[in-house]
Amino acid sequence: MRDVLPEIMGWWRSGLRFGLATVVSTFSSAPRPPGAAMAVRGDEVVGSVSGGCVEGAVFELAAGIDEPVLQRYGVTDDDAFAVGLTCGGIIDILVEPVSVETFPELGDIARSVEGHEPVAVATVVSGPGRVGARRVVWPGRSSGTLGLDRLDEAVDDDARGMLAQGVTGIRRYGPQGERRLDDLAVFVHSFAPPPRMLVFGAIDFAAAVARLGKFLGYHVTVCDARPVFATPRRFPEADEVVVRWPHDYLASVGVDERTVICVLTHDPKFDVPLLEVALRTPAGYVGAMGSRRTHEDRLARLREAGLGEEELARLRSPIGLDLGARTPEETAVSIAAELIQLRWGGSGRPLSDTAGRIHHEGP
Repeated sequence: MRDVLPEIMGWWRSGLRFGLATVVSTFSSAPRPPGAAMAVRGDEVVGSVSGGCVEGAVFELAAGIDEPVLQRYGVTDDDAFAVGLTCGGIIDILVEPVSVETFPELGDIARSVEGHEPVAVATVVSGPGRVGARRVVWPGRSSGTLGLDRLDEAVDDDARGMLAQGVTGIRRYGPQGERRLDDLAVFVHSFAPPPRMLVFGAIDFAAAVARLGKFLGYHVTVCDARPVFATPRRFPEADEVVVRWPHDYLASVGVDERTVICVLTHDPKFDVPLLEVALRTPAGYVGAMGSRRTHEDRLARLREAGLGEEELARLRSPIGLDLGARTPEETAVSIAAELIQLRWGGSGRPLSDTAGRIHHEGP
């Protein structure tokens, strides 16, 4: 949805009507995750819901949509190349008409997304409620209704919890909002601020990591104590470049479970004080560059500084997956591969050597 938002906001502000298709749930080997979106206006299409498998059918449906509808697409027994997913997966797609009249909150949602303010959109997709009923939830306020106060209250609580975790997906309730029942399905689309990637060490490897980090959707900060190296010109892909001692800067910024910390300084006077701070934060990933000898020396210094074995076990060093990487760009790919593996729980092995599902639900 983030990808199509700039385009559809132009249509919305111009008073135009268009069809919006959103993946709300997936089963088995579906190619796109919940939240993937495609918008259709006339012959114009932006976004994707399946990487090409069912785009044609969704285009036809969205182009003439008058009322919200939940449509399921999946592989067929008779013809795997019919309107369905040849990979064998199943996806549920909510297709709805969008305009200023049908979706008046879209402008507020877009402003929140652009300003990195957390916001969630909860939509009834099936059950006894009105399909397409919508409620927009921020950490401190809500707008719209799903039809009943009790349902609104239950969804507000769940949506705020999902926002805190950056989770998008289906939640089920009873007709009156009862949590113990599952008659009614509500799709909660979380627009949490992008996770942070903190890259320490203004070297050529950092430039490549920053570039890959932006590609993966992180808000990237490059930090180094040396002003001659830490310049925006050397790191054009970074969202910000900070000139400070790394450990002082890390101690001053907010770090959560989605934060990635890449220590590329490769110098004990920088990376040991920095890792003392990093390994005591809730960061989801702490990796450090260096040889195996450097890693052993670094562990000894960190033990002397008072870090315990449980804290040291969180350190990913040498950083990245074993891809045989040599260049800065190849090393950045190996780091990105490790981040993806940790996010989704993959094995890191060649897919040709594995069996079963390709797309993992999570670690």
